Amino acid sequence: MNVKLIVFILTVVLLSACSSKNWRETSREPAGLAPNPELTQDAVIQFYAADAFSWRGWFAVHSWFALKKQGADEYTVYEVVGWGVKEGRPAIRTYTTKTPDRYWYGAKPEAFLTISGAKASKLIPEIEAAVMQYPWKNEYTLFPGPNSNTFPAWIGIQVPELELDMPFRAIGSGYAD
Repeated sequence: MNVKLIVFILTVVLLSACSSKNWRETSREPAGLAPNPELTQDAVIQFYAADAFSWRGWFAVHSWFALKKQGADEYTVYEVVGWGVKEGRPAIRTYTTKTPDRYWYGAKPEAFLTISGAKASKLIPEIEAAVMQYPWKNEYTLFPGPNSNTFPAWIGIQVPELELDMPFRAIGSGYAD
């Protein structure tokens, strides 16, 4: 085995072991990226990415998206997570909230796609239909996928009008191809 590879692996293990931050103690506060649903009647689509939790954030992001229909007072958030999949929980998690842009366990998200108004109103039903057709609803594999980045990438393929360009560190997004 290559000495550089061994040193790299040991460094990653040691640094991750030094982290005292428990996921329960990390921030889940809103980042202020999403329009306040009580102040806008427009439909809104936003895709987010934030550094993955712990040392994984050095290499990868977690991504998710939120939809707000015209006149709605909350967003519907869609994301894929691996927690509980082995125990039979679905990988796709959906919930409604006024703050879809919350920190991802301490990591501030960025909105890498925002569409609002008439175009968003037109695309939301297409996105919702694509969500229902997602082929890996009950699967999660960190690498190569399907994972949290596969899901929005797959939605982008199904709804090309989104012109979705996934972040470089969205490991697993290529699995959607």
